[in-house]
Amino acid sequence: MAYIGNQPAESFTSFATQTFSVSATTSYTLDHAVANENEIALFVNNVRQQPGSGKAYTASGTALTLSAATASTDTMYCVFLGRALQTVTPATNSVTSSMLGSNFFTGATDVGGALADADLLLIDDGAGGTLRKTAMSRVKTYVGGGITMASQWRLTTSFTGDAAPIASNWEQNDGSDPAVSYHGSQMTESSGVFTFPSTGIYYVELLVGYYINGDSGYNHSLIKAATNGSTFNTMTECTTFITGNSSANTWASTTGSIIIDVRSTSEDVVRFDIDVDSSGTTIVGNSTRDITAARFIRLADT
Repeated sequence: MAYIGNQPAESFTSFATQTFSVSATTSYTLDHAVANENEIALFVNNVRQQPGSGKAYTASGTALTLSAATASTDTMYCVFLGRALQTVTPATNSVTSSMLGSNFFTGATDVGGALADADLLLIDDGAGGTLRKTAMSRVKTYVGGGITMASQWRLTTSFTGDAAPIASNWEQNDGSDPAVSYHGSQMTESSGVFTFPSTGIYYVELLVGYYINGDSGYNHSLIKAATNGSTFNTMTECTTFITGNSSANTWASTTGSIIIDVRSTSEDVVRFDIDVDSSGTTIVGNSTRDITAARFIRLADT
């Protein structure tokens, strides 16, 4: 079909309207000129009026004349039937999910790689039906961004016999070897008591190396925890024994672990104890590699 002038684009149509400030009069001025009263639909108190001479109203140009005066308490508006307004924007709440194409969200729009902090997601805000955008960085904060803390400690100097706790010669692992690493805020130690840097769920591991030239019927390594900063209870106990089989030293080791919910950094603390059968048993320390050592990893929020 041919058009004179610009070809209309696909659009949504509405009609121009005018709301009047009414008073006790029969004469009003229209916002848009009309050829006659049939080009407008007039409503008084939401009741449509009949157009025409001898009826409710007439109109010509911008002059609107009523057959009876309005009252100041009336409401009046008109719709300009000859002034359709076009817009490419649909009316608010007029587009429903059933109107969207089946390929609105498809694999064709996949990001095609790892998600980045600046990537945006659409979420239903508060399950109230309001669709909003959020950055991936916020999602990472909400669900947790992986392990935020890892700390490794070792005993640098050997000792013999019991310890309650192992109160000295602890050092945080050092060196450039990737296996000797730490991450995030670190544990602190004082007289053998270890304090956590923040609340959370922590994995705690204790490795102990022993040797003796002879027998030691039991060698206990203990992970103890307190929830008031001072009263310690055994959470994990690992046991081994050594039976001498020559005039040389015989070695053994234990490894124990526990998961701890740290709710207070001042009161939830841990320490490591040693209880051996023979006072001649040596608990092995080393300043360059882990033989007797402790590891701490924060797993999640409390």
